[in-house]
Amino acid sequence: MDNEKLMHIGIRKGEVGAYAFLPGSVERASKIAEYFDNPVKIAHNREFLTYTGTLEGVPVSVTSTGIGGPSTAIAVEELYRCGVHTMIRIGSCASTSPKIGIGDIGIPNGAVRMEGTSDHYLPVEFPAVPDFFLVKELEAAAVRLGYKYNIGVSITKDSFYTEVSPHTKPVFYELENKWRAYEKGGATTTDMECAPLFLAGASLNIRTATVLICATNYNDYSNDDKDYPRDWEHRAIEVGIEALRSIIKKDLK
Repeated sequence: MDNEKLMHIGIRKGEVGAYAFLPGSVERASKIAEYFDNPVKIAHNREFLTYTGTLEGVPVSVTSTGIGGPSTAIAVEELYRCGVHTMIRIGSCASTSPKIGIGDIGIPNGAVRMEGTSDHYLPVEFPAVPDFFLVKELEAAAVRLGYKYNIGVSITKDSFYTEVSPHTKPVFYELENKWRAYEKGGATTTDMECAPLFLAGASLNIRTATVLICATNYNDYSNDDKDYPRDWEHRAIEVGIEALRSIIKKDLK
């Protein structure tokens, strides 16, 4: 394993830190790496772009995962094999509740398993939940930075367009009724990676959590690229960085 180059992420043990951020996009991976001390590009294969640098003098990494559960699970598995024990996803979400709006920070404390990847890790009765310590650290970081935030359940789904245009799909009736039930149950955001991240992490006995920038207001989505809140994307990154600094300090005690 020490000399093995992993098939998908293209890295070897020793090339990443024990702490890693997991954005979806390669562009966000590069943005996150700018917050590291002395970041170095390690590998770029398919959707998986990896940088390693330091925070608080400790090696940390960022690896993009692409969109959705299958590629996220691959990144988690291969980073784990390279020694990573703490993974924080920095991503985006849409609002499913008036409690969170565009530009707000979302910190999921659980995820609806409206996808298939997590079924390959743990039985459906097992909840998709993040590490509680990491969630509290992300919340504390949002408070210190003064960003409006929400902690709640996120709906993790496999298909983007069955959410934004469900009426065009043959299974519309089922999709609509499930979605209404999730909202009535109090879900506040929706994403495409939380459930598989949390359950892959649980199966490997590692710490995982997520911080998101909300890209929409409730029931207000245009599917127009110009409406994506890029000017606020840094908020989720800063919360992740601030939280990880505190996590590292507490781990070193």
